[in-house]
Amino acid sequence: MNIRSLTRGDGVVIGAAVLLLIASFLDIYSIDGAPDSADIPSLWGSGSVVLGVVLAGVIGAALVVVNRAMPQPKKVAGLDLGQFGVAFTVFAAWCALGNIFDPAGAFDNDGGLDNIGAGIGLILALVATLVMAAAAVATPLVPALKGSLIPAARPAAPQPYGGQPQGGYGYPGAQQQPYGGQPGQPGQPGQPVPSFGGQPQPGQPQPGQPQAPQQAQAQPAGDFSPFWFAVPVPRPLFAEDGSPTPIAELAPGTWYLAVEQRGANLVAQTQDGRRGVLQDTSGIQRG
Repeated sequence: MNIRSLTRGDGVVIGAAVLLLIASFLDIYSIDGAPDSADIPSLWGSGSVVLGVVLAGVIGAALVVVNRAMPQPKKVAGLDLGQFGVAFTVFAAWCALGNIFDPAGAFDNDGGLDNIGAGIGLILALVATLVMAAAAVATPLVPALKGSLIPAARPAAPQPYGGQPQGGYGYPGAQQQPYGGQPGQPGQPGQPVPSFGGQPQPGQPQPGQPQAPQQAQAQPAGDFSPFWFAVPVPRPLFAEDGSPTPIAELAPGTWYLAVEQRGANLVAQTQDGRRGVLQDTSGIQRG
């Protein structure tokens, strides 16, 4: 699970779930003329409110958040956990609205209970479930709610185009060793390896002779250079063969390497070496 993939809408859902839990310990009824010492039950004193409002709302919020934080959404009966979570939050809001209109249930049909109304706990529960359901439904639709809840960390210093961030591959703060050997040792690209006796091998540049730009000649023509980037929101990574099923999900707060550009798409490589096509490149942050 990656908490950096959570969105602002998920943050609203979490806050509403906390408010719902607080409301569950407050009074369920408001009785006119009752003394301050009256023992009025909380929402936990009504089984229908606990099951239909409190537990349904908390379970729905948990399903929405857990589904967003997972690398691949889990599906049950063809629906992912997030869709089940949205249904639970809407159901909780509907049950809370019914209890607001008729807090005493069937008892007030006999008369004599007109002085019973919805308590502060029931009112706050309605507000929490309405906010929770609205955020769960609107998050995939509203761009402001789709933004990352935890923004991606920026590199410590600006890097040139095509350079690697100081944090290394996907983990800011790590120091990378040069590929192919330690610094200053023979055998690195661009350094001549002396033969036995200290004489240069044939074909190596002699002292005082200009060196040909072999590296420039070896690189293919084109203006694309690999670069590091981070995504603002979770983005699916599709297979290079055009398969519609995502092979991975790019999460905010992690650096990925773009190795090739295909039109408006980028071929990205993850930390575990998987390559795929990123179709939505809007708003990416270059390293």
